[in-house]
Order: sequence, then C-alpha cells, then structure tokens
Amino acid sequence: MESTLKRTWAEIDLDALAHNYHALRKQMGPDSRFLGVVKADAYGHGSIEASRTLEALGAEYLAVSNVEEARELRDAGITLPVLQLGLTPPDQTNVILDNQITQNVWSEPAARAFSGAAVQAGGRMKVHIKLDTGMSRLGFQCDPDHFDASLEAIARVFALPGLDIEGVFTHFAVSDESSDASRDYTLMQYERFQAMTGRLEERGLHFRIRHCANSGATVSYPQFACGMFRPGIIMYGIGHQADSLGLRPVMTLKTVIGAVKEYAPDTTVSYGRTFRAERPSRVGVLPIGYADGLHRMLSNKWRVRTSEGFAPLIGRICMDMCMIDLTDLPDVKEGDEVEVYGPHNSVNDAARLAETISYELTCAVSKRVPRIYYQNGKEISRELLLRG
Repeated sequence: MESTLKRTWAEIDLDALAHNYHALRKQMGPDSRFLGVVKADAYGHGSIEASRTLEALGAEYLAVSNVEEARELRDAGITLPVLQLGLTPPDQTNVILDNQITQNVWSEPAARAFSGAAVQAGGRMKVHIKLDTGMSRLGFQCDPDHFDASLEAIARVFALPGLDIEGVFTHFAVSDESSDASRDYTLMQYERFQAMTGRLEERGLHFRIRHCANSGATVSYPQFACGMFRPGIIMYGIGHQADSLGLRPVMTLKTVIGAVKEYAPDTTVSYGRTFRAERPSRVGVLPIGYADGLHRMLSNKWRVRTSEGFAPLIGRICMDMCMIDLTDLPDVKEGDEVEVYGPHNSVNDAARLAETISYELTCAVSKRVPRIYYQNGKEISRELLLRG
C-alpha cells in the first residue's frame, strides 16, 4: 500500500459480501427477491462497490435513504431499481423521474404532492406504500384506531394520476430481539401488515411487490419473506445475529503503530489523565482517533489485535490518535499493522462496550479513511471520499 494511505484504512472484502448474499438467499428461499440496503454509504462500507457487487450477484433491488444517495448510484452506472426509504421533498420529483428512482409514500398528503409534481413533469413515478404497523415512524397507521381511515386514504392514493404503485412495505421495531414480548410485538406487526394488504386486495387494489423482512426478520422470521426481503446490517456480516447464519464481516478497519515509547510508573496518558501506568510501560501510538470513527466511548475499554495478540487502548481516544499498551507484547514494533475491527476483533463487541450498536460504529468510519476493495483475494479498487 502507498505510504500516503498507510495510516488508517478499511479493507472491504467483497467475497465476504458475496458469501453473505448467498447465505441470505438460502435462508429466505428462491422465490423471494433480494433488496440490498446500501444507504449511509452501505453502512460505511462503500455504496458504489457494494451495489456493483450485489448487481452482479443477481440482487433485484437496492434501497437508499435520499435523492443524493440514489443519484450517486446512478452516476456510477448502477441500473438496478432503487427505493428511497426516507423523507423526500416533492420538489425533487424531477430528479426521481429522471433517475428512475422508486419513492416511498408515507401519507396521503405526500402522495398528492408527488402526484401533482409528476403530472406537471409529464411523468409517472414508481412508488411503494409505507405502512406503519408499530414502528411509529413513517407510514399509514395500521393500528385499530387508524386502520379504517388509512385503508380509505390508501384507496384514494391508488386513484391518483402520475403514480405507479408497485409495492407496499413495513418495518419491524424489535424483530432482532428474542424476548417473548418482542416476538409477540413482531407477530402483531406482521398481522397488521397482512390485514391491511389483504383488505386492499379485496378491493382490487393490488401490489406487485410486498416486503417486510428487515435484517432481524430475515434471521428470525424467514416465513415473512413475502415477495421480497430487505437485509441491511446483516448483509455486511455484523450485528448480533450474523453468527447464527455463518455470515462474515465485510469490513476490517486497520491502522499502524506509528510510534513506540517507554514510560515510567505513575506516568499518565492522554487528555484527562484517565490512565496511570502502574509499572514500566511500553506504549504504542496509533494514527486513528474519533475523527476517523473510533468512538471516544471506547477509551480505556477496547483493544486492537496485533500480530502477537491483543493490546488494550489506554487513556482517552483523541481526535487523530490513540494509545495502546504494548508492555506485554515486546515483539510488536513501529510500522506493524493492527486490526481495530474485523473478523478477529468483532465490531459487535466494541459496540457493546460503547453502549451502542454496530451500525453506528461502521457508519462512523469517516470519509478520510480510504476504503480498499478486495475480490478473489486481490485489490480491485480504492476510494477516498475527501475532496480531491
């Protein structure tokens, strides 16, 4: 690797992504289409290369959060259908039509605004109706108090010009949790989804695609496959359920030991003096900090994996650097690579220590960290998101 890049970098294993794709396909069966969620730069992994890989593997759909993410894929030559999951202003209708993007519709007012804009533009927007079955976020509410009103509102949306209503979907709140209460809640959400789509079908209002299985449901409720399933974080081989399907982490975050120093007992390390050496100590300085995405909550808690074993982080993580204790690893030296997260040092464990979720840690890997993409064991491309 060029010395200018050998500071801190993320290795993205596209073979692991392919392995996960096939494992998830097997889990959900051959009749359910695969929608790969690549929002937030594919959870920090790089949306363009992830999308290219999924397209080549045979995925039928992709999902992003917003217009900017969708345009990035189109500009990169990705031709798969792309569903926008987030709130999109109706004044972006021309961009949606020009880029052949599928838009989620979460309310009748939003549908009317998109309809009017599409008609004015002389186009027809492909949409998926979003149902709120218990996430209490976007969507037509399907709880008993709102069910009938939502049914009528969706029926009116079907009659609007300028909209091609292709699909319907919902999102589960606790499908990745195993308690009886969580299971009951997920089953209730699915029943509401089935009830609403069933009533609409009785009226002759048909959907070509139905999808509700997010990452948690893909693992725990494969019977919810419907016509399409929607894996997100699980596709990248992380999250607490990944091991149950034998999935592999796609990202390995690496850095190097930039300096090694010797300190006497009672020496304190980093801001706030939160670590004090109790013995003669050998300390390594790593060129990675919270500006690179290494969560400051991991100070004095996490470890990195060296060629000789694990080395604990000591002292507070700084913006651009952090320190590790190498006292018990005398053969580790300056210039050695270390694994911050990856197959030998799970980001799931780091997330638990930081009292967050693995999504946050991979999404936090910043744009100044180069992504190096590997396929068949060889580097095929690299990406640095900083402005050139």
